[in-house]
Amino acid sequence: MTTAPASPDPTMEAIGHAVAEGRAGGRASARRKLLGLWSAIGVTGDPLHRCSLAHHLADLYEDAAQALAWDIRALDAADAMTEQRLQEHHAGLHIVGFSPSLHLNLADNYRRLGSFEAAIEHIDAAEAHAPSLPRNPYGDLLRGAIGEVAEAIIRRDRSRRASAPGSAV
Repeated sequence: MTTAPASPDPTMEAIGHAVAEGRAGGRASARRKLLGLWSAIGVTGDPLHRCSLAHHLADLYEDAAQALAWDIRALDAADAMTEQRLQEHHAGLHIVGFSPSLHLNLADNYRRLGSFEAAIEHIDAAEAHAPSLPRNPYGDLLRGAIGEVAEAIIRRDRSRRASAPGSAV
């Protein structure tokens, strides 16, 4: 179910603009903008802002260790987020829907770093939360990525997935 945002949020709009810039090829500029926003938000700022920003910023790093640091921040912020705050931003979104993607990213980065036990822990969490994914192209994309990462973990493959966010650059 797609609905309009409940209220305008300039920080989320700025995050969205930076993410779009990064996806259009301006990765370095997008990183600078998101890092500037991170400084403004602060480590104790709005968990929705921190989660969204960290989740997207991680995708702008080729280095798995740098991406991992931001993915951990994203999961920590999601754990601090309330359902009410999420609903204030966008009716129809639920925190449980974030879990598969957040754990998938952690599993993928731990795998790329060769920390396979940690990767297994997070891919198991992604799989456990996968039933909350919508039955749409986004849900299908994540379910497919969860399967890819799970197989790569089994093979002890540390290479970057061709289908990983940011790989097409």
